[in-house]
Formats: sequence, C-alpha cells, structure tokens
Amino acid sequence: MAEREKVSAEAEVTTTELAAILGITARRVQQMAQDGTVISVRRGYFQLGDAVQRYINFLSKPQVSEAEQKLETARKQSEAQLKLSKAQLAKMEVEELKGRLHRSEDVEAFTEDLIYTIRSALLSLPGRLSVDVAATSSPAEASECIRKEVHAIMRELSNYRYDPEKYAERVNERRNWGNAGRDYDEE
Repeated sequence: MAEREKVSAEAEVTTTELAAILGITARRVQQMAQDGTVISVRRGYFQLGDAVQRYINFLSKPQVSEAEQKLETARKQSEAQLKLSKAQLAKMEVEELKGRLHRSEDVEAFTEDLIYTIRSALLSLPGRLSVDVAATSSPAEASECIRKEVHAIMRELSNYRYDPEKYAERVNERRNWGNAGRDYDEE
C-alpha cells in the first residue's frame, strides 16, 4: 500500500486544487484573490489553511447587493439631510423667539395693523375738519386748515414704531394656538 502524504494547514495548493477543495471554479478562486477575499502566497498558489478560513469568513458575512448598498447610502443621506433641516428649523425658532426673525404671517399682521391705523386716521379727517373748514372764509384758508390737519396725522403716524413686546406677545399667542391644535389632533 502506498503511503499517503499528510496535508497541513501550511501546505501550499494551486488555484485548481483550492477550487476543488472549496467546491468552486478556478476562475472564482482567481476573482476572490483579486477581491482580496483569499490571499495568494505567490502567483497561482495559496496557503491551504489561510485560504479555507478566509473563504469560511467570506461565506459567513451577509452579502449586500449593489442595489441594497445604493439604498443604504440614499437612506443615510436622507437622514443627514433631515437632521440638517431639523437643526436649521431649531435655529430659526430660536431666532424667532429672540425677535430677530419674523414669520411672514406676523409681518403681514403688523403691516395690516399699520394700514388700519392709517385708514382710521384718514377716515377721521372729514369729521375733524368739517366744522373748521366750514368756518373759513376763503379757499386758501380752508386749504391751510386741511394741510395742518394732514401734517398732524402724518406726525402721529411717524410715531408708529415696531414694538418688540407686541411682537413677542403675537408670537406667544400664535405658538399657543399651534400647541392647542397639536394637542387636539393627538387626542
């Protein structure tokens, strides 16, 4: 009987022999060597024990397809974008609470308040002037009386100022409305 040669983990095997041991093609062994899954000791030769262990580790890792990798990358980008958006919103909210940033609806409300103030001043003009203009004897005198009253209204309107406290009140009022609506929706 012929004596058999003992195989050890340090034994070097060819690509074809490794393929036969692992149950794959020689071409697949070459691809795995290119990918770094198995490492050759020299061109076309592999250390048997190391190559088998690396192949086992390779098989035990979950395989992720290219499409799954793209989806994972897209998910991570979306999460990062969402976090950035939330941070920007939080920063804007802080600026709003400090009174340095105003929402368009608040600016619209303050502008509306100013317009109503101007409107009421102009609508009160005939009532304020009717007796005085009727008492004048000439058109020039009536014109002067009207001019004085218009200038008085303009001085009054020039004192209309932005009031940060009123703005803060409006913001708090709006935020309470928003919170009340959220509480209602959650119930």
